[in-house]
Amino acid sequence: MPKTLFPCTACGQCCKNVHLSEHTDYLDRGDGMCHHLDDSSLLCTIYEDRPLICRVEDYYEKHLSHLYEWDGFVKMNIEVCEQLKDS
Repeated sequence: MPKTLFPCTACGQCCKNVHLSEHTDYLDRGDGMCHHLDDSSLLCTIYEDRPLICRVEDYYEKHLSHLYEWDGFVKMNIEVCEQLKDS
């Protein structure tokens, strides 16, 4: 398991842009946003039961830990977060 938690700020940008990834586009409610995202709070309505793709640490362990070191994976994701915030 990674040593530090993923530094999510709960900004909702990844949930507002599920249409941008083939891994999350099935969550698109038709406008690019996840159908589990609460528009007013920007929180997940199924957080405790969210899909594996939405559980960063678990998804990393299952699918990506053999490809990337945790710190490098976090850095890549932070860069994507920043790009989504800037767009």
